[in-house]
Amino acid sequence: MENEIPLISIKDMCKVYNPGENEVWALNHVSLEIGRGELVAIIGQSGSGKSTLMNMLGCLDVPTSGTYALNGVNVATLTDNQLSDIRNKEIGFIFQGFNLIPGLNAIENVEVPLFYRGVSKREQRELAVAALTQVGLSHRLDHRPSQMSGGQQQRVAIARAIAAAPPVILADEPTGNLDTGATKEILQILKDLNAGGRTVILITHDNEIAAQAKRVIRISDGKVESDVSN
Repeated sequence: MENEIPLISIKDMCKVYNPGENEVWALNHVSLEIGRGELVAIIGQSGSGKSTLMNMLGCLDVPTSGTYALNGVNVATLTDNQLSDIRNKEIGFIFQGFNLIPGLNAIENVEVPLFYRGVSKREQRELAVAALTQVGLSHRLDHRPSQMSGGQQQRVAIARAIAAAPPVILADEPTGNLDTGATKEILQILKDLNAGGRTVILITHDNEIAAQAKRVIRISDGKVESDVSN
């Protein structure tokens, strides 16, 4: 049965930078599986390898050795164009720095990845409005990033990530630039998305934020140190 294939399956993954005398093992024989519909936090300090692991999960980089299967497809064997296609269709990215385009309003920012997916102009607008409404910004559709608070900008970024309904949401320190109130709002939105069936992977260095997830994978020195369900 198809459902038995884990959404994400990593086996013996290594990432080595500067092979040779000064080589750095950013990931050292990492193996893990993440099932559909999980809410997982990957936690580690700076230099632990968690950012490298996020780049692998997001198909932004490929491993030096080992395998990474997303939906049963071994990502390590794909071309740059195929990786780009997977990033566009399978993964919604949320970054600490929002990465919004200053000259575009909220709707237009959400429409950008939809345009690259070849979605019709009318459907781009419908999906963008629906996603912004889902994150509570139906009243700020025409506002540009400079006219919004940090929390509102991050909600636009979440709307952009979810508009095309990708199966995986990859959130890299999504509350890193936000105050306590906005942090609570963003975490609640991510939990609601997970409750609606999305797989949410939260990359963080903060124990309190990791504790919001149903499963916490701790990375240290490029290895999985612990993998605990809350």
